[in-house]
This record gives sequence, structure tokens and C-alpha cells, in this order.
Amino acid sequence: MATTSFDLTRDSFGVLHLTTASGDTYAGVAPVRAFPIGEPSGAIAMVQGDGKEVAWIDRLDDLLPAVRDLLQEELGSRDFMPEIARIVDVSSFATPCTWQVATDRGDTAFVLKDEGDIRRIGDAALLVADNHGIHYLIRNMFTIDKHSRRILDRFL
Repeated sequence: MATTSFDLTRDSFGVLHLTTASGDTYAGVAPVRAFPIGEPSGAIAMVQGDGKEVAWIDRLDDLLPAVRDLLQEELGSRDFMPEIARIVDVSSFATPCTWQVATDRGDTAFVLKDEGDIRRIGDAALLVADNHGIHYLIRNMFTIDKHSRRILDRFL
């Protein structure tokens, strides 16, 4: 059964307001995922602008549908991490180089400044940062296509 210990609303300016069960109200709160890659639907803190936590959510599925939908909408607008499905080409195997990739959000190209901008997350995931600070996720480097894997091997 979905329940929540707070109410969440958005005002006409797009600002989120959280009201606790005890009646305390906080304006301008933001959801922050504790584990955005490993467990995106669990462990979310609701924080004020100064970073102070005002509510904790163990799982999105535990929330009332209206609150869950509002949170997912907010998280979707805040979290931008395209997932790389395929590495089409790289301009060079020396950095900096331009990567052409197919992502879950469409095809794009970005500049990889340094091999250090590719970080391992767990056993199989990789996080690739471009020269503008945008992070791209490779969820499982072992299941990506053979061509992409050969390119990755040159950088890892």
C-alpha cells in the first residue's frame, strides 16, 4: 500500500513545496537520488536549497501516485545522464579526441579530454565525462557491441 509522510506540490512558478505530517512547510525543496545509477528508484532525499534534508524516501514505489509522479517529473528534469548504446567512432585513440556515440537520447558527439574522464562504477558500469561536464553512462561494458568494446579497451 502506497503511503507518504508528507505532501508535495508545485506552485505556479514551478517551485516544489513539501508539507510534513506535522504541518511544517518547506518551499524550494529538491529531490536528490542517493544512488542515481545503482538504484534510481530508491533512496531519495528531499533537501532545501542549503542542502539540509527535510524528508527521506526509501523507494519511489512506496509513494502515493500523485507524489510519485511529481517527483519523477522533477527528477527527470534534473537528471540528465544519457546512456551510451554504441560508440560509432572516435577521432583518435589519443586524447583529446571526439567520440561519436548513439545514446538513449539520440546520436551525439563529444570531446573526451583525458582517459581519466572514464570512470568505473562497480564491476561493469562506466561513467564518461565530456569536456562540458556532461556525464554519459555505459551501463554494462561487457554487453555493449563488439566494435564499441574494442574502442573502450583502447581507453581503459
